[in-house]
Amino acid sequence: MQILRQTNLFALDKAKSMPPAEVISLIEKKGLVGRGGAAYPTGKKWKNCRDAPADEKFIICNADEGEPGTFKDKFILMHNPRTMIEGILICAYATGAKRAFIYLRGEYGYLRQGLQEHIDAVLAKSGMGVSIEIVRGAGAYVCGEHTAIVQSIMGFRGCPNDSHPTVAGLWGKPTVINNVETLTCAAQAVLYEDWNPDMRLFSISGNIGNPGVYEFPLGVRMSTIVDIARPKNKLKAMSFGCFGGIMPVDYNASVTEDMICKENCQHGAYTIVFIDEKQNIVDISYSIAKFYTYESCGKCTPCREGTIRILDFLKKIRTGKGEVKDLADLKELAKHIQDTSLCGLGQSSGNHILTGLEHFMPDYIECLKKKPPKKYLENKGAST
Repeated sequence: MQILRQTNLFALDKAKSMPPAEVISLIEKKGLVGRGGAAYPTGKKWKNCRDAPADEKFIICNADEGEPGTFKDKFILMHNPRTMIEGILICAYATGAKRAFIYLRGEYGYLRQGLQEHIDAVLAKSGMGVSIEIVRGAGAYVCGEHTAIVQSIMGFRGCPNDSHPTVAGLWGKPTVINNVETLTCAAQAVLYEDWNPDMRLFSISGNIGNPGVYEFPLGVRMSTIVDIARPKNKLKAMSFGCFGGIMPVDYNASVTEDMICKENCQHGAYTIVFIDEKQNIVDISYSIAKFYTYESCGKCTPCREGTIRILDFLKKIRTGKGEVKDLADLKELAKHIQDTSLCGLGQSSGNHILTGLEHFMPDYIECLKKKPPKKYLENKGAST
């Protein structure tokens, strides 16, 4: 049994000394935005929930960290869960919620027992009539989407929809959904006068010698991150997780949301996967495409069928059987899926294709010049 440290809820005590509306105003003033990727103003979300008329309100802590290459929330769950729990209670106090849920990624099941012990200790110290329940994730990447997570907690299949959880979430009641880092930051923002809203946790991995979770301010130079990451070979590209895209490494760039997004990438949860010159971008894109094909919930046709077609195109190209016109078709398909899919999964499933074709066309051309492997020639001969 883990020996629990003393629990001091200084941030919660400070929040409870203020009216709930003043807590929300403080969060707005501090400039806290969501750390799950959308960067939506946290105070605005809490205010919308509080102002929504209902006899019951809920909090969801999204710990369904399924983005490949992202592990910052796991780091918090392992090393600083009590601050996150304190953030949940502050949110509950500010919005008037009495029930909260931590939606824990299925693969993080080994963290559940320790997390429950921390929850019990914090609740006992808080003196608040709030319950916090851990819900084991359904093992699907799409359940991290804000409407799908609501469906999953209620016992339904985790499929996205066009509802607005802040006013009609769990069981049709107003529901705040914040991720692990956001709620942890909420407690810190309340407690510390000098809390810096520009600090971000980065998950750094790939072809490097020093992977891990690092905290940097927005605007940090890419050369600083690379120096800490210690790449094993000369770097060729970086990926911002599957949700983001693939772009060349600009050592002189300042890492901000605008710097990333102007390259047709999405900053997501500040994941950086470094790719060295020994890798072919087509192979990287193929691996990402397999992920999207597997994780699509199948609800909307563009994503369900389109992700499979992207995978087929990449399989054809990387085995040397592709043609130049396939690249134009691949680009058009990626744009179509991006524009017509229902949720963020489908809308982001073409980012790695569009950015890869824009910045690393030589890798695609190299694959087009390959001869098909012998087994493909034999299969073709056997079928004629």
